[in-house]
Amino acid sequence: MGISRRSFLRVSALAGGGIVIGSYLVETESPAQQPPAPPAIDPTAFIKISPDGTVTLVSRNPEIGQGIKTMLPMLIAEELDIDWKSVKVEQADLDSPYGMQTTGGSRAVSNNWVPMRQVGAAGRQMLIAAAAKQWNVPESECFTSNGRVYHRATDRSLGYGELASAAAKMPVPDLKTLKLKEGNDYKIIGHATKGVDVPDIVSGQPIFGIDFTLPGMLFAAYYKCPVFGGKVISANIDDIKKMPGVRDAFILEGSAKAQPVVEGDPGLESGIAVVADTWWQANSARKKLVVKWDEGIAANQSSVEFAKKADELSKQPPARTLKSDGDVAAALKGSAKMLEAAYAYPFISHSPLEPRNCSAHYQDGKLVIWSTSQLPARGRALVSKELGIPETDITVHLLRAGGSFGRGLNNDYMVEVSAIAKRMKAPIKLVWTREDDMEHDYYRPGGFHYLKGGVDAAGKLVAWENHFISYGEGDKFSSSAGLQPTEFPAGFVPNFALHSSVMPLMLKTGALRAPTHNAVCFVFQSFIDELAHAAGKDPVEFRLALLDAAGDHKNYDVPRMRGALQAVADKSGWGKRKLPAGTAMGVSFHYSFQGYFAHIAEVTVSANNKLRVNKVWVVGDVGSQIINPSAAEAQVQGGVIDGLSELMTQQITLDKGRVMQTNYHQHQLLRLSQTPQIDVTFLKTDHPPTGLGEPALPPMIPAVTNAIFAATGKRVRTIPLAKSGFSWA
Repeated sequence: MGISRRSFLRVSALAGGGIVIGSYLVETESPAQQPPAPPAIDPTAFIKISPDGTVTLVSRNPEIGQGIKTMLPMLIAEELDIDWKSVKVEQADLDSPYGMQTTGGSRAVSNNWVPMRQVGAAGRQMLIAAAAKQWNVPESECFTSNGRVYHRATDRSLGYGELASAAAKMPVPDLKTLKLKEGNDYKIIGHATKGVDVPDIVSGQPIFGIDFTLPGMLFAAYYKCPVFGGKVISANIDDIKKMPGVRDAFILEGSAKAQPVVEGDPGLESGIAVVADTWWQANSARKKLVVKWDEGIAANQSSVEFAKKADELSKQPPARTLKSDGDVAAALKGSAKMLEAAYAYPFISHSPLEPRNCSAHYQDGKLVIWSTSQLPARGRALVSKELGIPETDITVHLLRAGGSFGRGLNNDYMVEVSAIAKRMKAPIKLVWTREDDMEHDYYRPGGFHYLKGGVDAAGKLVAWENHFISYGEGDKFSSSAGLQPTEFPAGFVPNFALHSSVMPLMLKTGALRAPTHNAVCFVFQSFIDELAHAAGKDPVEFRLALLDAAGDHKNYDVPRMRGALQAVADKSGWGKRKLPAGTAMGVSFHYSFQGYFAHIAEVTVSANNKLRVNKVWVVGDVGSQIINPSAAEAQVQGGVIDGLSELMTQQITLDKGRVMQTNYHQHQLLRLSQTPQIDVTFLKTDHPPTGLGEPALPPMIPAVTNAIFAATGKRVRTIPLAKSGFSWA
């Protein structure tokens, strides 16, 4: 990221003589989630120092449980040289001066590692300049410590609050002159730090979106067709209006429609809004709705038919080839052993603990929204487009989300509450039920892989072919349903082919934590394991040999992946411990979202397929510095737990266009009693630090399924495991 001195800092005086230090920060998240070129932005304030010495740091990106509200201010505080215990943190609202305000793609660390530290260092330098001028001494004779500037020769000192007004008048330092701290001088970075919202969370304070209220607020429920794209033909709206507490009930005609590939944010979906004095009244009235729907063209979709169609397509020539290296057919024919396998994984829901919710107030042509969106700017643009309100007349306040995992990348609920608020001209709070959340999600797409692989007489992988059956139309995949042709082991197998065929899908799909990788890692690392056993090789040694294979390894750092794999084998005692019957270990690795991760799982499987994951060893390489070790470990543990949840029971199935799963009893999360011991190790390597929200999840599923094979001889090729008769012990 390039930031010029001219565009970096602005300093201005606060009321009462304080200081505001701001910066231009141009950030890009996942290319699939952001426009190709970020808009021009204005300076913004990240540091506020009041005359009494109070230091408030601003966190600009949405907080969805990943710890960003603590991490970003830690970077500023370190270079500003203040005591973390004295820091207050504010959540920024959506505003162009803050640059690209997004959460996704595990990019917060890599996009902010240098700029946020530069903000703090610039602030420190300006405070030093103010003190030196007051003492009439060279700046080089001054230093800072814990919120004070000291003169080395005389031991005089001034607090930051005493200097704030004068510092605001100092010239902006040249970025090239800013010396950032060395790692061994860190007092905040690298030290376990409690999340700034933890006291409020454990004491039940109203800090989440679902807690937000305003005086005079009305509450809304929104009833949509169970088939995506359906519209209301008729409903007993007059009866609903007579129910206790109901202020209004009305149909909203939406722009979203079913088509073979649904847009990432298709717009407002048609439905019936019920607005009442309390949410209980609104939802109770909604339950009494009797609606006749025009279900549209999506009503004939079913998971059973998709599976049948995929099987048919697998027997036909693929529609297109995404990558082709060498001569796969000849290599398969000449291999010492050749395997064929069909793998499948289902649609799944995000299932955050906090259902979708949003609040809005439309008044005098202007709209104010309180949102938990991960992409609030895109949400504002969508609201503007759907309702015809200029973006300049829409204010968005960011609230903490109780989980999201990618669900907040789409803003359907933001549009719904805005449309309701525009009609009611009163503060409106929309809350979805758990059933709404599961039946109207942007689902992780399912997929089917028809694989062939060959090993030579020496046990080397020489051929790999995959006919990938997914969802889309022509050359276009449904959102998050595609597969990059560079995905491992592409570039490591001399004869490699990736083909694809697609089926039309009239359903919303989207990114779920570690999108694409959370599914394909299961397939590829499982099939690699099959090939290792077919070759008579130890699964770890087979993978190490594969990593050492010659080829095109662009954007893939082999030594880092090799280091993680070797380290996790050493940590777990791979091959060195005698395990009882029915207990075995499985290995997996994956590179995604700038992180290199290797997992080993130890599992026990009973004769009746009761499964217990005893322990999981995780080794990750995300660069030279872990900013907040406690939050980093929690992110990895959360990735493991998410992976295990997806493994056993989670699936979304369609019948007549309807989602069949409605709540957690059918789409279960891992219980505390089912959670294994999780051993986390980070390798510190000479690379800029990167994020942890996603890369620890993908290797979890195949580590367990590979261990199941080692323990039982049963190869799992379809998840969730419950479909194959497994359950938690």
